[in-house]
Amino acid sequence: MTSTVQRLKAREILDSRGQPTLEVTCVTDRGQVATVGVPAGASTGAREAVELRDGNPKRFAGRGVLKAVAMVESRIHQALSGMDVTDQRALDEALIRLDGSPNKSHLGANAIVGVSMALARAGALTQDLPLYRYLGGGARLPIPSFNVLNGGVHASWEGADFQEYMIQPHGAGSFSEALRWAADIYRALKALLKARGLRTGIGDEGGFAPPVRSNREPLDWLVHAIEQAGLRPGADVALAVDAAANGFRGEHGYQLRTEGRSLSSGPLIDYYADLVRDYPIALIEDGLHEDDWAGWQHLCRRLGAQVTLVGDDLFVTQTAYIQRGLDERCANAALIKPNQVGTVTETCVAMALAHGGGWSTMVSHRSGETSDDFIADLAVAMGARYIKSGAPVRGERVAKYNRLLAIEAELGARATFAGRQAP
Repeated sequence: MTSTVQRLKAREILDSRGQPTLEVTCVTDRGQVATVGVPAGASTGAREAVELRDGNPKRFAGRGVLKAVAMVESRIHQALSGMDVTDQRALDEALIRLDGSPNKSHLGANAIVGVSMALARAGALTQDLPLYRYLGGGARLPIPSFNVLNGGVHASWEGADFQEYMIQPHGAGSFSEALRWAADIYRALKALLKARGLRTGIGDEGGFAPPVRSNREPLDWLVHAIEQAGLRPGADVALAVDAAANGFRGEHGYQLRTEGRSLSSGPLIDYYADLVRDYPIALIEDGLHEDDWAGWQHLCRRLGAQVTLVGDDLFVTQTAYIQRGLDERCANAALIKPNQVGTVTETCVAMALAHGGGWSTMVSHRSGETSDDFIADLAVAMGARYIKSGAPVRGERVAKYNRLLAIEAELGARATFAGRQAP
């Protein structure tokens, strides 16, 4: 059964940070209505697809998206009107051709990804399929990675140098059990911080951001919180770190402000090796700068057999960079964010390339989110090993985890969980 694109609509809404973003709706000739909210990042790679913003300082400090709204409702609508809504590849290729730039800057990556996701959701409705079955048909629930302690740009550099400290309940028997464990650990962590007189206000992604004296201190807190929740660090719950090294790379190397140290790539890799030795760290994301390809090779040789090494700013969900990473053995996993590349088809191709090279993938939210849960279906559809959507709090974060609960329940006995072994 097919239907065609009858109308594309968009409007300016607010994301979870109070910044403007897009909501895009596709209406088909058979009356299906599919709507998505477009996320936006605070920590972005230089090679990401480029958003279209208004630049008018009198509205939202120049961050408005009325130009992107107009782009959806004019040029994009005209180009896609009447096309088969179930032919995702053809629709996305039409978007790419219409834009014609190497970085989606003409139409705007926010306009393109919003339309692409809305079309995918409309195609699923047309086929009367849940989105995860329409996109790929997977049945494995990913290991959730919960950002429960913030540093770096997410904490305005008042906390640790590393941007995210995460917990991964890989030892759970199901996704729902993993989510429950995470909620228990989060409560224990909050109680631990309060008992020490530390602030427990939360950041953009729901994590706490207290002041720290070193980059190890948050790891100590997490180990303690896991134990307080009656679980075993390492065996039940691993730790993960998004260093976001782009944020602390300076002219003279990597600047660990919290510890008053400046390190080149080699000593920083030694620093990570010491952390992996001393803590149950199973994953490091963006351990080095996006242009430090030689450093990434060294990092992979040193720790690739022990730890999942995820490239985010290094790869920005784009096949050219993932292929280079595979060829040069610069990582063993890729972070996946649809708005980094622009279309659903390009996102799925990037994931398939990583998987084909023996890598894992981690589907990720952005710091500026909406309650849209598209990435939960994407992770299951494409067999991602991990997903991260922030802490187990805040509605826009929990929406993704709750969608995974619903998928798990719908799959029933067919559902599997990517955990039950060291990640």
